[in-house]
Amino acid sequence: MEGALRLKKLPALCEGAQMPALALTDTNNLFAALEFSVSMAGAGIQPIIGCQMSLAFEQPDPARQTLLAPAPIVLLAQDEDGYNNLLKLNSALYLRTDNQALHITLDDLAAHSDGLICLTGGSDGPLGRLLQRDARAEAAALAQKLADLFPNRLYIELQRHPGPNGLPAPEAKTEGEFLRLAYDMALPLVATNDVYFPKPDMYEAHDALLCIADGAYVDQQQPRRRLTDQHYFKSPQEMATLFADLPEALENTVEIAQRCAFMAYRRDPILPRFADNEVAELRAQAQAGLQDRLAVIPHAADVSVYEERLNFELDIIEGMGFPGYFLIVADFIKWAKDHDIPVGPGRGSGAGSLVAYALTITDLDPLRYNLLFERFLNPERVSMPDFDIDFCMDRREEVIQYVQEKYGRDRVGQIITFGALLSKAAVRDIGRVLQLPYGQVDRLSKMIPVEGVKPVSIEKALKDEPRLRAEADAEEVVDRLLTYGQQVEGLLRNASTHAAGVVIADRPLDELVPLYRDPRSDMPATQFNMKWVEQAGLVKFDFLGLKTLTVVQNAVDLIRASGRELHIAADGTQLYAPPEGAENQINAIPLDDEKTYALYSSAKTVAVFQVESSGMMDALKRMKPKKKLLLLR
Repeated sequence: MEGALRLKKLPALCEGAQMPALALTDTNNLFAALEFSVSMAGAGIQPIIGCQMSLAFEQPDPARQTLLAPAPIVLLAQDEDGYNNLLKLNSALYLRTDNQALHITLDDLAAHSDGLICLTGGSDGPLGRLLQRDARAEAAALAQKLADLFPNRLYIELQRHPGPNGLPAPEAKTEGEFLRLAYDMALPLVATNDVYFPKPDMYEAHDALLCIADGAYVDQQQPRRRLTDQHYFKSPQEMATLFADLPEALENTVEIAQRCAFMAYRRDPILPRFADNEVAELRAQAQAGLQDRLAVIPHAADVSVYEERLNFELDIIEGMGFPGYFLIVADFIKWAKDHDIPVGPGRGSGAGSLVAYALTITDLDPLRYNLLFERFLNPERVSMPDFDIDFCMDRREEVIQYVQEKYGRDRVGQIITFGALLSKAAVRDIGRVLQLPYGQVDRLSKMIPVEGVKPVSIEKALKDEPRLRAEADAEEVVDRLLTYGQQVEGLLRNASTHAAGVVIADRPLDELVPLYRDPRSDMPATQFNMKWVEQAGLVKFDFLGLKTLTVVQNAVDLIRASGRELHIAADGTQLYAPPEGAENQINAIPLDDEKTYALYSSAKTVAVFQVESSGMMDALKRMKPKKKLLLLR
């Protein structure tokens, strides 16, 4: 909700401006670092990975006798050491426990400055803020500290934007002091441009975006955050004209690009080592587990067929290098079952694996139901295995805590996910900051059709919905709203954590990815989303909290608390006789239980997974299933 440049459009912007290199320096995050690096390099443009971070510095504000607020500096990765230090520093922003605003300290920089180039942050950076308060001696002292931390890698950053509403910019006041400081201390200058949107014609839409982020109004009289129409992606020619009197500041932009020779790259999957010989361990556990299964279930085929299928799957798993994945999943599922935490019987393509059945990852015999292992793992379509594992919603966190304790809390994390500003929300938010009547904005938003679960774009809605086009033609303010909405829709609105995804690494996570912490969670999350975290080498495990398991377990507990026993009839219609002691196990209910199908046929399936919608209930009433209910998805 600050930058309005779309990552996919950056290569075209660079090509249009004939720029061979580009640095991305988002504010206090590296969310896009890997995606940016791969995308730019794929287009033949040198990516420079950086970040604008808030630096806390010890300089009291004489007026308030308090420390000045953290101020931005820019850090750019020269090499792999620099990138690794950037990961550490950016993770430190979010992992602090002092409940203060996001910041790093000079001590943090002292520990992680190798391989990084530092830009001083312009007039709003720590040096600029001191100079605006005429604290020249303090600014010089801080500049010396930074120069010591970044020997021959510190640049005094100059920017030239006009002030908002035609007022003088703070940059005008600080530039002379910056030049004096640079020449006195023999520090190089560099000219930069703070970019928030691609072209000047997006200035007004971006201004509305800032209002959405800040809860302000476009036309409010009270002071609010404002930029200018000059905060756009300027061409080299425009920058050369702007800094014609300081050619060395322009030349140093090329020097920095030449000094930065690193791009984030994709990694093969990395997993913690479960055993010294994972291949032998997996074979031993799978073969022992299969014997345990065959001892209590009726065989769907000869034992030799089971053994042949097991060896076939093991050969593929070993050939693709995934024994560790199966062992890790089996371990935490067995732990959950040993601690009476309800676990789902398995769903998705993973139910087609006999190895998973032998390891008790799943509870469905794939041979009995003719399920294909190749849908789960296939050497001709190499991808990581992915088990969808359901746990009782109330006790899911216990399983995750077990994994944290086993592999290390610094090696287990959640996965970030981003929410986008979709068309309907964009119309509502832009309408609010333009102070249009709520009823009118609500009516306009409802005119945007929905396809599937998402609304169509505003552009498509204007083509497909005549009423919306008529509203835009009738009122200039509505046309303005929809124009702004088209310019900002699709931009990322917020960050949160994935509902089920957890990654487990063989080393501290911040050695592979930057970390983020959702204020609502105690566990850190990766700053890369699910797609890019896997390309960074981390493997995702799904820990799904399923309310159905919780409801079933609560029902069993209530029956037992009443002093009764949960008896499961062991008649000839069930698939197999439960082992001794299993008469009180809910999983021992046969899959052709008549009473269960009677409930299905009466459509009493509120809160039953996959059949709780009105459409499915109507289908059940008409179909009246009696033996098997097959759901395809």
